[in-house]
Amino acid sequence: MARLPRLYAPRIPQLAQVSFAQALASPSEPTPAADLTRLREWLEDEAHLHQLAVHGWLITPERLCLLATPATAHSLSRVIQGMGRRMGASMLHGRVYKHRYRNALLEPGHWVLPAMVWLEYLAVTSGYVDHPTRWPWSSATGHVGEHPDSLLNDHIDYWNEGNTPFSRQARYRKRLEVGLSAVQCQQIESALFGQWALGDPIFLTHLGRLASRRVVPAVRGRPRKESPPFSDTSH
Repeated sequence: MARLPRLYAPRIPQLAQVSFAQALASPSEPTPAADLTRLREWLEDEAHLHQLAVHGWLITPERLCLLATPATAHSLSRVIQGMGRRMGASMLHGRVYKHRYRNALLEPGHWVLPAMVWLEYLAVTSGYVDHPTRWPWSSATGHVGEHPDSLLNDHIDYWNEGNTPFSRQARYRKRLEVGLSAVQCQQIESALFGQWALGDPIFLTHLGRLASRRVVPAVRGRPRKESPPFSDTSH
């Protein structure tokens, strides 16, 4: 089966994830803190170099996950490729990534913040910590105001959480406490792993005119046959 071309549209945020071919450690092993910190530093360098506005990020021993708005159609790919080259040169031997990265386009005003919560919860769902803010290698601590994060370029949806940094941080902390519903998680994961867009029908219709390819799956099955026009054969 032919693989899908990359999905991109100007000024639309993307959720992206790539898994490492060799995990740096398992959840039961000591956390490779020095390696994860180095990856975070490389990520900031690559994002700056390729003009990738990072709204949320997470690095665990087995994956890299980003929520970002690329400046160009190639910004995200080049950041992930740059990270792969650096890892291959000094950290891992052989193939760096298990497969191509997966990405989904997100409707601003609706799906950016839920996707951010989903991303920051990956350290919990992967079994490393019991709360997103206890994992130092993600944007969670920056979003709740525990530590400044020079990698972050906050999306307008995060700014709309409040009029002051304190109110934004408090509101976002509440989002982390509440979490997402199972339905929201399923929708995000289906879009990400299927490499589609996520949004309401009006957004998807508009996005379809801008994106590099189809933004939602095609309807399965053969097209319905149109009935022939009615003609009166009676005399």
